[in-house]
Amino acid sequence: MSTTQSERLRELLEPLVSSQGLDLEEIAVDSVGRKRVLRVVVDSDTGADLDQIADVSRALSAKLDETDAMGEGEYTLEVGTPGAERPLKEHRHYVRATGRLVKFQLTDGDELVARILKADDEGLDLEVPGVKGRRPTARRLAYPDVDKARVQVEFNRKDKNEKEEEA
Repeated sequence: MSTTQSERLRELLEPLVSSQGLDLEEIAVDSVGRKRVLRVVVDSDTGADLDQIADVSRALSAKLDETDAMGEGEYTLEVGTPGAERPLKEHRHYVRATGRLVKFQLTDGDELVARILKADDEGLDLEVPGVKGRRPTARRLAYPDVDKARVQVEFNRKDKNEKEEEA
């Protein structure tokens, strides 16, 4: 997809997504055989439920049908939310990932896995898990020190309430 088409689609679709109380996170056009697939990723601070996804999908479909933004030929519109292991790129992504375990690639080449406790305008307050029975440690990480960050899936994490009950 050309930058021009991407920008045009974003300008066309972002106001509709925003009017539904959601953020437009990503737009991608992929070719699948002879057909094209327009993938639109939306999210919000509280997440997006199926009803919101359906509403925004209908609104986007109607808008795309009345314009030539996708050009000639068939395409499929897919609207969804970011995956479980989504990359964190913008400040709002870090805020939404508060409480989650994240794998950081740092600009100095180091790697760090830590839980986000707080995200503010300058950086992150983290809890670095202890190793071999040691207690977790606190760490402050500035945004300019982060090259890449990705949420990690946790299958065996206990909720805070369960931890408090055990104590």
